[in-house]
Amino acid sequence: MKKSTSILLAVALMFSLSFVSCDALQNANNTQKGAGAGVAGGALIGGLIGGNITGALIGAAVGGAAGGIIGNSMDKQADKIEEALPGAEVKRVGEGIQVVFDDKSGVTFATNKADLTAEAKENLDAIADVFIEFPDTNLLVEGHTDSTGNDAYNMTLSEKRAQSVVTYLQGKGVTRDRFEVNAYGETRPRFDNTTEDGRSKNRRVEIGVSANQEMIEDAKAQAN
Repeated sequence: MKKSTSILLAVALMFSLSFVSCDALQNANNTQKGAGAGVAGGALIGGLIGGNITGALIGAAVGGAAGGIIGNSMDKQADKIEEALPGAEVKRVGEGIQVVFDDKSGVTFATNKADLTAEAKENLDAIADVFIEFPDTNLLVEGHTDSTGNDAYNMTLSEKRAQSVVTYLQGKGVTRDRFEVNAYGETRPRFDNTTEDGRSKNRRVEIGVSANQEMIEDAKAQAN
């Protein structure tokens, strides 16, 4: 009888821990998830939280002492980005940085348009200076749309939006070999597409900043 009770208690505890783990993952912010990537595995965590820029940054984490050195450099760069573009959403994720350009940052897009406005160009000027100051990083650029229009059209439009940002930053001196461009159309909304405000915010470009190979090797050398 005691043995059966022990088994039942063990099973109950396993279920309890599994629910706690799921809740913790759902409620953790992106920075907390990044900190746990080295333990749980970047690819697994990245998949669980969407597999987009956040997942890519966590999956690229080096970890250990070298990761701490990279993280310190990214802290400085994130601070500079926030100073240069106060309206943008800047988050430290793992050892990298996620930047969201939307209506608050001034880098916006009209419906069915991929053209940069004068305000958008002015704001991109500011962030270009930061990217040039920190040349040892890779830049993952994602384009997104709202749900207006069909899937194929939106996929093409989101690529054009991302490319508009890349082309402009290149023109300001950020080298082309640092960029990777991905397009997601309407498949990854951050806001409610049933409202005009939500659709406006979903017409956006996001940038992920991660260490390039030179930065990784330098960090490893310092750590050793």
